[in-house]
Amino acid sequence: MSRSDAPLSAIDQSTRMERYYRFHSKIYDATRWSFLFGRGTLVEAIAVRHAPVHILEVGCGTGSNLINLACQFPQARLAGLDVSEAMLAVARKRLGSLVGRVNLVHAPYDQPLHTTKLSTSPDPFDLVVCSYSLTMINPGWDQAIEAAYDDLAPGGLIGVVDFHDSPVALFQRWMGLNHVKLEGQLLPTLRERFEPFLVQTRPAYGGLWRYLLFIGEKEG
Repeated sequence: MSRSDAPLSAIDQSTRMERYYRFHSKIYDATRWSFLFGRGTLVEAIAVRHAPVHILEVGCGTGSNLINLACQFPQARLAGLDVSEAMLAVARKRLGSLVGRVNLVHAPYDQPLHTTKLSTSPDPFDLVVCSYSLTMINPGWDQAIEAAYDDLAPGGLIGVVDFHDSPVALFQRWMGLNHVKLEGQLLPTLRERFEPFLVQTRPAYGGLWRYLLFIGEKEG
């Protein structure tokens, strides 16, 4: 039984996200910078501990964080997965000369990627990054965490930066209209599946909401 309580199927979720981002892909980078805190901090914290050579970003969107990962880890092969083809179209243009190192995959994250024909390599990943993507996978955020666990080699890391919670009900409802579940649901499951070495919740805009930074290891 999934922990996600919404009645939509994964197919419904993919259709909703594709429809939503058909417009938002055009304005995403110009508007979302004021919400997406902590992405650089997460990558820097991972680099202190780990030098990954095979990286997956779940919900890579327009590719800005993929570029950050590619620059931080120049030795790594990368895959970027997103449910929205419109967002991936923007990512392909942004990646430029990096496109040879990055495999962009149009698919929902409802199963481990490295075991599917969509992957260019059967090797598991040693880093899976989820940047403001898990709270938008409703239903299925818990299934995505499980897929990340299965995609990681023993000793591999998961890095998550995402919305956590908010004390303001009106803001929670508004975020819900933008397909974001803001109920602190990610952290207990992440702690259950991975050995954490970084867990932080930080306030944004004077406490209007908090965002989560989590880095954990798949025990091997």
